[in-house]
Amino acid sequence: MQNHTLRQHVPSANIRQAFAVAMSAMYAKEVPLYGDLLSLVQQSNQRVLESDPNLRQKLSTTDNLDRIHWERHGAIRVGRPDELNQVRRVLQVMNMLPTGYYDLAPANVPVHSTCFRAPELSELSKNAFRMFVSLLRPELIKSDEVRQRVTSILSRRSIFSERMLALLAIYESNGGLVEAEAEEFVHEATSSFQWHNSAAVSYVEYQEMLSESAILADIVAFKSPHINHLTPRVLDIDAVQSSMRDWNIPVKDYIEGPPKRKCPILLRQTSFKAIEEPISFPVETTESANTKQFVPGRHKARFGEIEQRGAALTVKGRQLYDSLLAIATRDSITAGDTTAFSRVFASFPDSWMEMRELGLAWFRYYINPNKLHAQPEPKPFKLSQLIEDDIVRYEPIVYEDFLPISAAGIFRSNLDKNGDSATIYLNSCDLCSKCDFEKALGVEVADEMLLYQRIQAESIDQCKAWVENAWGGL
Repeated sequence: MQNHTLRQHVPSANIRQAFAVAMSAMYAKEVPLYGDLLSLVQQSNQRVLESDPNLRQKLSTTDNLDRIHWERHGAIRVGRPDELNQVRRVLQVMNMLPTGYYDLAPANVPVHSTCFRAPELSELSKNAFRMFVSLLRPELIKSDEVRQRVTSILSRRSIFSERMLALLAIYESNGGLVEAEAEEFVHEATSSFQWHNSAAVSYVEYQEMLSESAILADIVAFKSPHINHLTPRVLDIDAVQSSMRDWNIPVKDYIEGPPKRKCPILLRQTSFKAIEEPISFPVETTESANTKQFVPGRHKARFGEIEQRGAALTVKGRQLYDSLLAIATRDSITAGDTTAFSRVFASFPDSWMEMRELGLAWFRYYINPNKLHAQPEPKPFKLSQLIEDDIVRYEPIVYEDFLPISAAGIFRSNLDKNGDSATIYLNSCDLCSKCDFEKALGVEVADEMLLYQRIQAESIDQCKAWVENAWGGL
């Protein structure tokens, strides 16, 4: 019997950090324009922090300063339910758990998705790397012939190496990986998502899939899923959007997400446009074929994205946001129509105090120790009064997740040639589709609202404990 006590397991956050660094380095090498984008983002963030000492202090106080530099999210797309299950097992090693369900079908994108991320604030502070993972929905392929061919092609591939599967078995039987195993795991995981410049399908098959959907072609045409974009976090997305043009980076026309505000909410995203890359197509694709004959072609899939994260909204806040988004959609107003779009959202409060008092956003509360110990007389724990007395302060909880409308908008602007007239308004999900997705995952997706609620509640409990300890149990 193996003695598990002799194994010194590497913390999941350390593995996640190593994986995030390796992925970013690999992608910068594969897509040099992404490396340029990283340099631009770092310069912009530094300027913002130098010009706004108050922001630097707030980020430092709430443990968000260090994570800004390393924060990324990546995205991959898989073709089969068991592939999604394997990806879930790989990311679980790094404590990245499926959070939220995103059905992109209403936007004519034939996938549904989840965000893999660490659920705890303490883990996010160590490294907040996320993966937006999408699963193909073959039932949405219009052509029966193409659907059958896609199913056949996908059935022949294995996206992870035998060694990776062996490392997963070690992790799952021991509850962790030792240092040598963790290093090997990061290498195998990174290699699994690298770019392949040769297709696994013929040129004719590729064109058939492309006629259905560029995303379909991107998912099926290769022997394993590749990172289709990586996204650093910025502090001023409007400034970076402008600088991308100055750097001759082919930027998306407008920023997806809410309009620019004094108090940012949710998520704003933009990207440089997908690059067209040379790939080769095998002349034969039969299972027994062993040919080195190829024909040249091109594939457009990979891009670089940036994001600015704002406050996480409560259910009430999301309902207000979605209702305003519905008005904009009804009136054919997009985020590109900046003045009209901002006018629609003018009724959404733009102060943290009002958003907190109306219960529109989640907040983390913390003690101001100088005021706490200077208080001449102890008081009962009443949050509103302690806030008024500046004994307790609060900061919005960062939105750690995604917006389906923005994901669809980014995907479509970079890839899809079809369905451009589709309405990109996703306000609900198909519960049956969600069940199918969770069945493929092998677990239920976490409700992100419950995670934010827990963070807020725990912060209030911590403040209460501080106050009671300082004031003798009151």
